[in-house]
Amino acid sequence: VARRRMGRASSRAASRLSELPMRVHDSNRMSTAYTTPRSDKPSMGKLSISKPLSQTSDRQKSFFGQRASGASMPRSSSIYGFGGPEKLKDTRPLHDKAFVQQCIRQLHEFLTELGYNVAPKTLQSPSTKEFVKLFEFIYRQLDPTFEMPSSKVEEEVPALLKSLRYPYVLSKSSMYSVGAPHTWPQALGALMWLIDNVKICTSLNQQDLLFSDFCEGSDNIDDSADYNRLFLDYTGTTYTKFMQGEDTYEEDDEKMWRYDEELLVAMEQKHKMMMEEVERLEKENQKDRLQVKRTEQMRLQSDLHKLRDYSAQVEAFQANQEKKYSELDDELNRAAGNLESLKLEQGELQKVLRNQKYKPEDVQRINREKRELQQAIASQSQSLEHAQQSKWSEEIALAKVKEKAELKLSEYHKLARKLKLIPISAENACGHDFELRPFEYGPANVHLNSQTQMLLKKLTNDVEEDRSRLSNSKFSLEQSCEQAMSNIFDKENDLKQLREQIRKVDDRWDAKDKQWAKEVEMVESNRNLLEEKINWGYEEAMQENKALKQQYHLVLLETNEQRRTVCNNLTSMFTTAADHLSATEVALSQHCYSKALEDDEKAVQGLKKMVEDFKLKVQKSFED
Repeated sequence: VARRRMGRASSRAASRLSELPMRVHDSNRMSTAYTTPRSDKPSMGKLSISKPLSQTSDRQKSFFGQRASGASMPRSSSIYGFGGPEKLKDTRPLHDKAFVQQCIRQLHEFLTELGYNVAPKTLQSPSTKEFVKLFEFIYRQLDPTFEMPSSKVEEEVPALLKSLRYPYVLSKSSMYSVGAPHTWPQALGALMWLIDNVKICTSLNQQDLLFSDFCEGSDNIDDSADYNRLFLDYTGTTYTKFMQGEDTYEEDDEKMWRYDEELLVAMEQKHKMMMEEVERLEKENQKDRLQVKRTEQMRLQSDLHKLRDYSAQVEAFQANQEKKYSELDDELNRAAGNLESLKLEQGELQKVLRNQKYKPEDVQRINREKRELQQAIASQSQSLEHAQQSKWSEEIALAKVKEKAELKLSEYHKLARKLKLIPISAENACGHDFELRPFEYGPANVHLNSQTQMLLKKLTNDVEEDRSRLSNSKFSLEQSCEQAMSNIFDKENDLKQLREQIRKVDDRWDAKDKQWAKEVEMVESNRNLLEEKINWGYEEAMQENKALKQQYHLVLLETNEQRRTVCNNLTSMFTTAADHLSATEVALSQHCYSKALEDDEKAVQGLKKMVEDFKLKVQKSFED
C-alpha cells in the first residue's frame, strides 16, 4: 500500500518517473544513464578474453563479454546479469561560472536560514576542513546523531554520498584539494544534491505518512476498484515504455491527474461543508461564555482577597518587629552612653587617686566603691549582651518573615508573568500595572490594590468566558475524535484484508525467491568450475614460462662463448695479415727501381683496401 501511494505521489510531483538526467541520444556512444544487464543466464561456453579498454572509455565489459546499451535499444529486465553499473554522466553545467555562483548563493541562503554563519567569500574556494564542516552540518539535518570521524574524512565523505545513492562519483583524491578550481564545482554539486534531499525530508510529515487518511490537508486517496484498475494500467503502460527506452509519460500522467482533479473537487466540497458546520457550532457555543467568565472571575476575586489579607498580616507583623527593633536599639544606645560615662568617671577617680595621699579608711572606702562599681559594670555588661542577643534574634525572625513575604510575592509575580499580566506592556495587562511592590505603605498603596483588584475581576470574567468556549470546543473535538476512531476501525479491517493479500504475495515471492536461489547456486557452481580451469591454465603457463627462461639462459651462455671464440680468431687473422703486409712492403722496397715495382704497389694498395673493408665488416659485426 505504501509503495502504491508513494508511486502516485511521485507521478503527481513530476512528469518523469526517473529522477536521473535525460539520456544523450548519440549513436556513436553507449548509454550511461541506464545499464543494460547481460543475458538472462550466463553462457558456460569458451571463456572470452578481450583487450582492456582505456580508463576514459564510457563502455563497460563484463566477465563474459561486452554488450552495448544505446538510447534507442530496449532495456533488458533480468536479475542474472553480471558486471557493475556504469558511471553516470553529470549533465549539470558545473563548469559554468554563472551556474556555480548561483549554487553558491543558494548554499549560503540555506546555511543562513539554519543558523550556520559563513562568509560568501569562503564559499568561493573553501579548504578541506571548511568543506567537511559544511558537509557535517548539512548531513546532521538528515541524521541529528551523526558525528564526522576525526581521521580519514577524505574517504568518509564519498562513502556517505554513495550510501545516500548519490548518482555521480566524487573521487577521494578531490577531497585533498576541495577548493581547487577543477574540484570545487563537483564538490559544490554534491552539496546542492544533499541540500535537495534535506529539503525533501523536511517537507515530509511523519504523521501524514502514517495516517494520511485522517490528517488535515491529506489527499484521502480512494482505493476503489476503478482507481486500482487505473493504477495498474498506468504502471503496466509506463513500465513497457520504460523498457522500450522512453523517459517521459505525459499522456499516462494526464489520465492519473484527471482522476486526482475529480477527487480534489470532491474534497473541496467536503471541506466547505465542514467549515460551515464549524461556524454553526461556534455560534452555538458562544452562549455559555458569560457564565464561565463569571465563575472564573469569582474564583480569581477570592484568591485576590486571600492574597491581600496575607499581605496585610505580613505588613502588621513587620511593623511590630520594626517597633521592637527600634526600642532595643534605643536601650542599647542608652547602655552604651552609661558605659562611656562610667569609664570617664573611673578615669577621673584614678587620676585623683594618683595625685593625693590616702588614709587607710579612704583606701578601704575607695576599694569598696570600686568593687561596687565593678559589680555595676558587670551587671550592665550582662544587660547589654542580653539586649544584643534579643536584638539579633528579633532581626533573624524579621528576616525570615521578610523572606517568606518576598517568596509569596515572587510566586504571585511568577503566576502573573505566566498569565502575561506583568509588566505593563504584557499581552493580557492591557496597559495596567498588576505588579505589587514589597513593603509599601500609605493610602496610595491601598488605592493601587483596589484598582488592581478591579482589573483582576475583569480579567477573571474574560478568562471564564474563554474557558467556557474552549470546553465546548473540546466536546465537539471529542465527538470528532470518536468518529475518527470509528473510521480507524474500518480502515484497520481493510488493512487486515490487505495484509492477507500481502501475505499471499509474499508466499508467491518466497517460492520465486527459492527458485532464483537454486538458479544462482547453479551459476555459482559453473563460475567456480571456470575459475578452476583458469587457475589450471595459469599454473601451466607459469611452468612453461619458467622452462623458457631456463632455456633462454643456456642459449645466452652459448652465444657469449661463441662470440669470444670469433673475436679471438679475428684477432689472430688481423695479426697474420699485418705481418704479411710488412714483409711484402720490405720486398717491394728492394725492387723500387724495377718496372714491376709499380704493379706490386698497385697490388699492395688493393690489399690494403681489402684489409680496410674487412676491418669495417668486422667492426660492424661486433657492433651488431
